[in-house]
This record gives sequence, C-alpha cells and structure tokens, in this order.
Amino acid sequence: MAESFDLVILGSGPGGYVAAIRASQLRMKVAIVEREKLGGICLNWGCIPTKALLRSSEIYHYITHASAYGLSVEKPSFDLAKVTERSRKVAGQLNSGVKGLMKKNKVTVVEGNGVLTGATQITVDGSRVLDGRHVIVATGARARDLPGVKADGDRVWTYRHAMVPPAMPTKLLVIGSGAIGIEFASFYSDTGAEVTVVEMLDRILPVEDADVSAFMEKALAKQGMRILTGAKVSDVTPGKDGVSATITGKDGKPETLQYSHVIVAIGIVPNTEGIGLEALGVATDRGHIVNDGYGRTNVEGLWAIGDVAGAPWLAHKASHEGIIAVETIAGQHVHPMDKAGIPGCTYSRPQVASVGMTEALAIEAGHEVKVGKFPFIGNGKAIALGEAEGFVKTVFDAGTGALLGAHMVGAEVTELIQGYVIARQLETTEAELMHTVFPHPTLSEMMHESVLDAYGRALHY
Repeated sequence: MAESFDLVILGSGPGGYVAAIRASQLRMKVAIVEREKLGGICLNWGCIPTKALLRSSEIYHYITHASAYGLSVEKPSFDLAKVTERSRKVAGQLNSGVKGLMKKNKVTVVEGNGVLTGATQITVDGSRVLDGRHVIVATGARARDLPGVKADGDRVWTYRHAMVPPAMPTKLLVIGSGAIGIEFASFYSDTGAEVTVVEMLDRILPVEDADVSAFMEKALAKQGMRILTGAKVSDVTPGKDGVSATITGKDGKPETLQYSHVIVAIGIVPNTEGIGLEALGVATDRGHIVNDGYGRTNVEGLWAIGDVAGAPWLAHKASHEGIIAVETIAGQHVHPMDKAGIPGCTYSRPQVASVGMTEALAIEAGHEVKVGKFPFIGNGKAIALGEAEGFVKTVFDAGTGALLGAHMVGAEVTELIQGYVIARQLETTEAELMHTVFPHPTLSEMMHESVLDAYGRALHY
C-alpha cells in the first residue's frame, strides 16, 4: 500500500534536505529519498571535504613559509593518509548532522533508489511506493568523463578519486580550469606535486572577470604551476606507472607528455537518467530539467531544483531554489530565483569570489560603467597578514549607481563577497556604500576603497 505525504523529495543534497526542512517548518508531511548518503555530493564528496583538504594544504604552505613570519619549523612534512582521514571525518560529521536535522524536523528518510512512477509518485527499489501532493526532483549531478577515457580511480581521477588518493601524485595533469580543477591544482601543488593545468578556452576560470583570470594565471604560474590555455588534451592512456597525454597548444603542435596522475574536471552531467522523466514527458534542455524560476516543471505537481535543473551548479543555489519551490507550493508570495545574485567562490590559493556581471558582460548588456579597483597592497591588514597580493573590483552603472558586479581575488575573499551580495539584494547604490563605515583594520576596507575608486575617491592607493 502506498504511503501518503504532502511532499516527496528525490535526492538529499543541499537542495533536497533544505527543501525538506522548510516544508516541515510549513507543517507539511515530508519524505526524502536518498540512494547514497544524506547531504548528497556537497557534504560527502564536494564542497565540505574539499575545503578540509584545502585547509590542510594552506596550513602546510604557511608552515613551509614560517620564516616570513619570524618563525622556524624544522623539517616540515605531511601525512597524506591522515590529511585524507581528517577530510572524511569532517564529511562524516556533517552527514550525521543532516540525519539529526531530518529527525528533528520529523522528515521521513527513505534509503534506496527512487524512480518516478507518476508525476507525484516515487517508487523506491521497486517496492515501496510514496505518494505526494507534490514531488521535488533534486538528484544533482556527477562528473563528466573525458571522451574516450574512463576515470579508473588509479591513474585517472574525478573529484571523488582526488579526495581519497591512493598515492600522492608527483606530476599531475588537471584537465579543466573551473573552480573544481583550480582547487585541486592548488591543493596538490601546495603539497608538493608538479602541476599542469590545461584549459580549452582562452583563459582559466573562464566564468570570472577577465582581470581575475589574468591575475590568477600569473599567481599560479608564480607558484610553479604550468598553465596552458587555448589547449586541448587527447590520447590519454593510463599505464602501470603513469599516464601519457597528448596536449595540443595554441600553436597547433601536439606534445605527448607523461604524468603520474590525471584529474578530469571538465564539467558535470545531470542525474536525469533512469528516474522516469521520459515516461512523464518532462521537458529537459541538454539533459537538465527545465523549471520556471520557482521550481515548477512542465508536469503538474512535479518540481526540480539544484544541479539537475541547470547552472549555476552551486550548493547555495540549490538550497535557495528548494526554499523558493517549497514556499511556492505552500502558497506564499515569493520572488523567482535571480541567478545574477548568486555568488561564486573558488577556494584555491589565492581565493576567488564574485557576484553579478563582469565588466565585459555589463558593457555588452549596454551599460555605461564606472569601474573601481583596489589592490591588497594598499590595505594594512593584508600587509600584516603577509597576504598583499590580490584586488577587489566593482562595476557600477554610471547612470543609476547600481552595483552591477563585484570581483575579488586574494586571501579570504570568499568570506568578503557576501557584503556585496547583500548590497545587490537591497538594491544599494554607490552612495550608500560610500557612506558605510567599514571597520579598521580589516580586509573589508578594500571593498569600500574599490567603491570609492570607481568614482575617483580612493583614499589609500
């Protein structure tokens, strides 16, 4: 006999489990179906455990550069197994936390493989039937394989393999320079690997502002990485002792090189296969489920959120999308998802963070712009931290003073970007930002100075 719920959610990542909590708060009877671990990829194999790894490599970097701070450390070393173990413990702690949240909010957790057997019905493992007034699909996405090469976990890795490495790479090839590729390049470079990054497009971190991409390319090259843009990789051949890969650069000349390991970070594929979408006639676009900004699909009662519903493929986008969908189901008045207001962060060394339009996109959209830029070297706190490389850039509409975009590169910028996100959400203009008092000494003062610089009023540079 079928079990009845107000809402059934397929997938328990940051979109699914947050939607479940919000639905419970709105007095809905909720079930959530998960085939692996609560928390999805983000908590178990993505956002959080990677940050644990990067924290270890960051500390190791500081230890190996202790003399710059007047300190001395004899024969610094690291234990890759213990670094990995710490990362997995962090993931485990958060997985347990989500279990606790589901229990606290009286969400029914169903473990198993769920398939849509109706617009508002999910059957788990072919036997347990869950009927809902509404169903949310939040099945996420997985790593895209390089054509002709299957990641084996031995020599050719996806992000999941790279988080539990069987051995420390000595010479690493990273294919793809989005956030995932650059973060792993940063981790393994800081822990001693010789790293090459290959990007098919003309610059790394191609979704970021061109100034940020250019700065990052120079910064990573200065750290010892080899950065190849406008290049493609072919003939990746794993062997017993390593991997051979042919790289064709901008000059069109192929070069075959040997690496100990390869990380493939060329994007994601939505998890839409085998869940019953085709039989229901659910509209998709390049594999992603199409929704209307509130989470609705073209099938009555069926909703889709998170990575499975398209870019940007970010946990915080999925969570907010889940809240919008649930509150819409509950009949509340909510605004549709504004993707332009979603910040993006890359937790490499140095960090990158941004929100809104790049300078180029703003001009392309027809805006007359005012652009401000302030360097870390002009900030006292950055100098005191020994982190004087980087900048904060702001893009304003010259006519209205609207903050169109903000772009940062440097230490701890992922913790700063939210200030600009809030400013955009509140439709703040340059006037309010100029008259906001920023505490001294902090890195946040650069946010103020960048705004001032856009209007020719920078104080400290």
